[in-house]
Amino acid sequence: MSALRVAVDVGGTFTDVCIFDEETRSLRVTKVPSTPHDPMEAVMAGVERGGVDLSQVSLFSHGTTVATNALITRRFPNAALVTTRGFRDVIEIRDGTKDDLWDAYKDVAGPYIRRRDRFEVTERTDAAGRVVTPLDEAEARQLASLLGRRGVTTVAVCFLNSYANTENERRMAEVLREVLPEANISTSAEILPEIFEYDRFNTTVANAVLAPLVTGYVDRLAERLKDGGYRGDLLLLHSGGGSMTPRMVGKFPVRLAASGIAAGAIAARHLSTQCGFPNAIGLDMGGTSTDICLVHGGEVRMTKEWSVEYGYPITFPSIEVLTIGAGGGSLAWIDEARSLRNGPQSAGASPGPACYGSGGNEPTNTDANLLLGRLGPSLAGGAKELDVQMAEKALSSLAGPLGLELAEAAGAVLRVANANMADAVRLVSIRRGYDPRNFALIAFGGAGALHGAEVARELNIPTVIVPPNPGVTSALGCLLVDIRHDLSAMFSHLTTDADASEFERTFADLEREATHRLTQEGVSSHEAVLQRNASMRYSGQWRSLVIDVGAGEGALESAVERFHQEHEREFAFRRDDTPVEIYQLGLRAIGTTPKPAFAAHEVTPRPAPHSQSTRRAWFPETGWVDAAVHQRSDLPAGAQLTGPAVIDQLDSTTVIPPGTRAEVDAWLNILIHLTED
Repeated sequence: MSALRVAVDVGGTFTDVCIFDEETRSLRVTKVPSTPHDPMEAVMAGVERGGVDLSQVSLFSHGTTVATNALITRRFPNAALVTTRGFRDVIEIRDGTKDDLWDAYKDVAGPYIRRRDRFEVTERTDAAGRVVTPLDEAEARQLASLLGRRGVTTVAVCFLNSYANTENERRMAEVLREVLPEANISTSAEILPEIFEYDRFNTTVANAVLAPLVTGYVDRLAERLKDGGYRGDLLLLHSGGGSMTPRMVGKFPVRLAASGIAAGAIAARHLSTQCGFPNAIGLDMGGTSTDICLVHGGEVRMTKEWSVEYGYPITFPSIEVLTIGAGGGSLAWIDEARSLRNGPQSAGASPGPACYGSGGNEPTNTDANLLLGRLGPSLAGGAKELDVQMAEKALSSLAGPLGLELAEAAGAVLRVANANMADAVRLVSIRRGYDPRNFALIAFGGAGALHGAEVARELNIPTVIVPPNPGVTSALGCLLVDIRHDLSAMFSHLTTDADASEFERTFADLEREATHRLTQEGVSSHEAVLQRNASMRYSGQWRSLVIDVGAGEGALESAVERFHQEHEREFAFRRDDTPVEIYQLGLRAIGTTPKPAFAAHEVTPRPAPHSQSTRRAWFPETGWVDAAVHQRSDLPAGAQLTGPAVIDQLDSTTVIPPGTRAEVDAWLNILIHLTED
């Protein structure tokens, strides 16, 4: 039998499954409702519905929201923080910033570990790494016994300046493991050996509170797959755009905190490269939110400044994804100034949009799309019937107060939603120094293809790419990732004063650790790729830019020139006469995994097959018109059509507005062209 590769992406509403047959190079997909009480149930239900024989699976990859949901809901195990005397409140003092600068009464949520569960011990290491005060071991053992009596199951050990010398922190962890052998211990020097205790402490705390939850879920799922016949490693997608085995998840569970949203960005990169667009913007619009990412020069943009909840940073390299409250279930409402708003509130999966007939009565984007004929009378191949009368009733609550006809009100709902998404795209593009007119827009997610063309038109983006299975594209991304680890070490020197031997020695230490981790995960030497980088800034600056660094003579000088160029692109100026400082060295350790080879079809340009039906659809530039309705499966490679048209399929609906044209490429992507160029 053929070997299969299976990828599962768990979303808030649906769990998506992609199944790739290595022999026929065919891809099939399926969707099942998510099970928030235990995501594993939906994973296994999707595998069963897809008819997957786990004994024939060569790779099983999984994007999960377990860590994200745990941080949002704060349903943590009994956790504690052990820190240097006098630094108990670092994670509560934070950096003094607020999410809403102008609201004096709105405060940031409390830290992940309460003050009564944060403890101090006597020890001190200075910034140079010299142990000023050794760990008081008697005090440490007494504290460990106290934690045992309190039933603590996971501990974060965060000592001042431990990034410079791990001795005291390592000894504290040893004492805790002796007294509490069943507890999970996370040390900041192992999790994030970097300066700035606030970022380091909070990342370690997040790792500690997630450890029992995430490792428990991963271990149960791995065992369930093994019982079903799967013999490989379960690969978990992490926020950096790579994957981890359960062994490494046990050490760094916090890396899964953005697992779900990273998959869509990886898929966007693959699709942009496949279609010949080195620059692309991913628009992943689901039922509750929209995730937006940027691909430039064939690489996704990364960041180290991110968090699940404002005020509590997780300082690991992550794919930069901007999430806004705009989805199919986003509620349309009128504010106190009598202006129409859209989101971020959502009808969610239950009760859902009014047209679901499940008890919802407030207007949503889905209701507007249904009333305007862009959606058909059912979703998911008839699994969900839609009630247009309920949609009309919900939208009439807006039409009256706004003084609009029902269709005009529905159109206004969608225009506001599209404007919100366009503004978010501007934040990840124009704000970063990128012109969106030089990019393609990749529209995916259950609702992305409904809105993609109109969002692109608002931004003057010339081309929209709709993948073959928009609703399960994030799951596809799980099939395309490599094993990846990101390591770092402090190295604070001006480039003119940096010692070349120390520079190389620091990288060599990182490379040894990286090789050890990859070997533990079964990566052979010929599959390992190590990529160096350095965080650099002009002397006196606070923020830094991550610049790729080569090896050998002249590597540092080349990196400095790349820094000047990147600084000019990002901030519109460069200062060649200002000294450049290295702040930190980093290493990307990649274990390459085999990628599926998707079959390309022969492209024969021709008009699309005649549609079997039409549907009355409303567009602001034309009003009500008859739009041709096509089935996605009926459109071969090379098929060409013009708007207005609607393309239905199991997992999504694509809208081609009037005045645009579309074509199907060799990989069955739909390319919607908004300009004649």
